[in-house]
Amino acid sequence: MKILIIGGTVFLGRALVAEALTRGHEVTAFNRGVSGPNPPDVEAVHGDREDEAALRGLVDGRHWDAVIDTCGFVPRTVRLSATILAAHASAYAFVSSFHAYADWPAEGVDESRPRHACPPDAGPDDVEYNALKAGCERAVEESFPDRALIINPGIIVGPGENVGRLPWWLETIARGGRVLAPGDPDREMQLIDARDIARFVFDRLAVRGSGRYVTSGTPGNTTMGDLLRECVRVTGADTELVWADESFLRARDVAPWTELPLYAPDLPEVAGTWRASSKKALAAGLRCRPVTETVADTWEALRSGAYPPPKYLQGQAPVGLDPAKHAAVLAEWDARSPLGT
Repeated sequence: MKILIIGGTVFLGRALVAEALTRGHEVTAFNRGVSGPNPPDVEAVHGDREDEAALRGLVDGRHWDAVIDTCGFVPRTVRLSATILAAHASAYAFVSSFHAYADWPAEGVDESRPRHACPPDAGPDDVEYNALKAGCERAVEESFPDRALIINPGIIVGPGENVGRLPWWLETIARGGRVLAPGDPDREMQLIDARDIARFVFDRLAVRGSGRYVTSGTPGNTTMGDLLRECVRVTGADTELVWADESFLRARDVAPWTELPLYAPDLPEVAGTWRASSKKALAAGLRCRPVTETVADTWEALRSGAYPPPKYLQGQAPVGLDPAKHAAVLAEWDARSPLGT
């Protein structure tokens, strides 16, 4: 197939390019050329997707079997891309997220859950940030009726992860010593490797598949304890995991998810974080590798420098606990009274 990837230089985009090339597809990557280098063996076209002239220059005299959009965040911008590409592509695969669903993370999600009421022409400040993905999806569905493939991933991990959630744990644990670990080590999680999403996308495109798929891996495919112990194992570090309870961490203003990545506390407002159903995608052929394989491959990628280093940012929030705060919280945990106060 001839594939146009909007993006293609960062994490999931790179995984999609790699999968496409493995299958022998011809790949054009359209991006600004600022987030990272374009992978080899692709046709790189530099341009800004917000620039209508650049988009029209891209499509002039061309047709693709599918567009894959990995970097659509503002409905108005996605609508411009989809409108122009509608006559130049047979299908449009849009990588969305759980944020499109109105009840997440308080509730689990599946394809039937209601989306945020965000219009397809919304600008970045018209609705709350988490609602924008729903408008982006509508923009694609509007221009590609019955030809849109919507992918709703959960928390994506794997080699080249750019946010830095799993890489932070690996690099922190690799330094050895005592490492603060959050909450209940038996808390089940639900992670998916970017490479498995890429494989599923191309499997669906190969059969002209459309529709919506929640792609979050198999429920309970790891626990926080198993994940961090696997980080200890693959790094070979002399590390002690110090499990602090949630009330203690809250009292010390340790932020879940950002300061301690991938940690979702036992609170109603985030009760659905790890409760998504990928039944539809699994029935359609989604195959998920073991999380242990993902951890090992991510560590090897970090060690080898095979990808640009993570940003260690989620939006504007730094990812990872500051070393001085980490040491102070550990010291307080060690000094707590027998009653745990």
